[in-house]
Formats: sequence, C-alpha cells, structure tokens
Amino acid sequence: HASSKLHITNSTTVQTNTLARRRSPVMWAYPRSDHWWDTIVPDFTPLQFMQNFRVSPESFEYICSHVKHAMGRRNTNYRLCVPIRKRVAIAIWKLAMGGEYRTISHLFGVGLSTVFNCVQEFCNTVITVLLPVHIKFPDAEKLLEMATFFNNRWRVPQCVGAIDGNHIPIIAPEDYPRDYFNRKGWHSIVLQAVVDGKGLFWDVCVGYPGNVHDARVLRQSHLWEVLSDGELLGQNKVTISGCDVGHYLIGDPAYPMQNWLMKPFSDTGRLTPEQHTYNYRLSSARSVVEMSFGRLKGRWSKRMALTCFVLQNICEEHGDNFTEEHPDRTLNIEPPVQTLPDRANTEGADIRAALMMHFNRGNE
Repeated sequence: HASSKLHITNSTTVQTNTLARRRSPVMWAYPRSDHWWDTIVPDFTPLQFMQNFRVSPESFEYICSHVKHAMGRRNTNYRLCVPIRKRVAIAIWKLAMGGEYRTISHLFGVGLSTVFNCVQEFCNTVITVLLPVHIKFPDAEKLLEMATFFNNRWRVPQCVGAIDGNHIPIIAPEDYPRDYFNRKGWHSIVLQAVVDGKGLFWDVCVGYPGNVHDARVLRQSHLWEVLSDGELLGQNKVTISGCDVGHYLIGDPAYPMQNWLMKPFSDTGRLTPEQHTYNYRLSSARSVVEMSFGRLKGRWSKRMALTCFVLQNICEEHGDNFTEEHPDRTLNIEPPVQTLPDRANTEGADIRAALMMHFNRGNE
C-alpha cells in the first residue's frame, strides 16, 4: 500500500512538472523584418526624416512625449509590444504619405492590425491630448496680439483671422450619397477653418456634407454661436474713419457680412477704385488661410482631418520647414464662388465703409 501511494505521488509530480513546462511564459511573434525602422531610419539626416515623416525630428520627439502615456503599451508574457516611437511613426507615416495599410505593415515589420490600431489610437490621442493645447479660441490678450500682427504685415487693422472652407474627398457613403456630392463634381465633406496671421489654425469645423454651402456651414457651426453676439470680438474697439471697429475675420464673397466678418465687394465689373483698393487689401490678408490649406494638403493626407490640423500647428509652431514635393496635392481649382445676397441685412456695412476709407487714405 505504501509503495502504491508513493507511485501515485511520483506520478502526480511528473504530471505537474510537465504542465508547468507547457505553461511557462513564451514570447511569440510572427517573424517580420523591421530592418528599415531599426537600421535605416536612425541614420536619416534631419532633412531625410522630414521628407519621410513631414515633421522635424524635434517635432516628432515632442509629439511622442505628449502621447506616450495614452498610447504606451507593455510587454506581455506572449508578445513584445511595439515601442511608442515606432507606433507614432507608423501613424504619422500613414497621415503624411497615405498608402495601403498592408504596405505600411511590410515597411515597419508589424502586423496589419497593428498598423490600423496605431493610426486609430494616435488620432484619438492627438484629439484628446494635443488638440486642446494647439487649437483653441484666443482670449482678449491673444486677440490684441493677433490684430497687431495682421496690421503690421498687411496694414489691415483689427483683423484677427481669415476664414475659408475646403473639401475633403471621401468615398460615396451608402446613405444619402447625393448630399455629399459637391459642386466640384465629387463626394466630400466640408471643412471650415480660421487661421491667424501666422497661419496657425485656431478654429476648425469638419463633417458637413459636401453640397452644403460655406455660409450655411458657418451659420450652423460653433464659431457662429460664439461670435454672433459680438462680445468676444468687441472687447477692444478702435475708431477707424469715425466708426468704432472691433476685431473681425476676413472671408470670401460666399460668407455673409457681419460686424465681425468682413468680405470683399462682389466684382460686377463696375467697382469703384476705392472698392478695388479695399478688395485688394482684404485679398492680400486673406491669402494666409489659402497658404495654410496648401501646406496642410502638401504635408498631410486629409483623411484624418482634425489630427492633421493639430500636427500642422505643431509643425508651424516648431518652425518645421515645408518642402512642396507633391505640388499636385496643393492644387485647389475652384469653380465660380456661389455668392449669397446679404438680403436686407446691412450689418457690417458701416465697418466695411470705414475700412475702405482707411485703406484709400493710405493710413498705416
């Protein structure tokens, strides 16, 4: 009986040891080549790095340091995690260069699902962590600074921003595809943005169907709600040609004129010299938003719009050089603008008249 009991005990011990060996932690991963990221990229010059990732090495490190807590992963008993710098690089590469997920998977030596997860997590993290820091409404002090910059550069007093709309191409959705078919002849969603004189975005609205007019997007946006009462932009008025003028934005003829939104006179072929001068001055200042959109398109793919706006501001704030290697991306051939009549509303007319007098008197 004793020998039998001993036999059972020894047998149990053998089985336990066998199970322990079977359950011991094992690092596992499908073998992939990460030679490009581990060997080639570290030898990039700053220029080569920017050409490949559209950000400078300094901006890249800044981004990594601010998203690592939300995007970081830990090694498990069964798999080594993808390091945070590589995860960010994968996402930025996708936003900057586009391309298929499978191609990026082979380039970085990671799985297809890893690429998808990196891009999604990066975009969510940027919007949560970095967007509130780099795209925000200016306060009274900032408005004065922005107005001073516009006036010093373009001799347009009290202007604090230029507004414009743009279209982001999309695949026709299954639901209501006609709503997204824009006047340019393709499917899109509308993007509305405001930039300061340095080309930094400080308000962004994106998501309206492509056939929605710019003026309607504005009226339904948060920007309209915040500015229409006149309080924010009316804090620091100055007297120009006998009229009290607060801060204002500059838009194209598609937008409705307001006390806080100036637009050019519609060119009917009968504009006076004074009106031409006014239009020229506004057009010169408004070019900053067109150039900002151009750099945005040239630097980033537009599929992850909000994330790209944040990255664009980071690049501009860090002084990253912009090299236009893909000029086709910056083309924005516009059909004639659909100008909406101002109806009987004369809001902003006095301010426009005062600015016109100011421009034509040569006041600087």
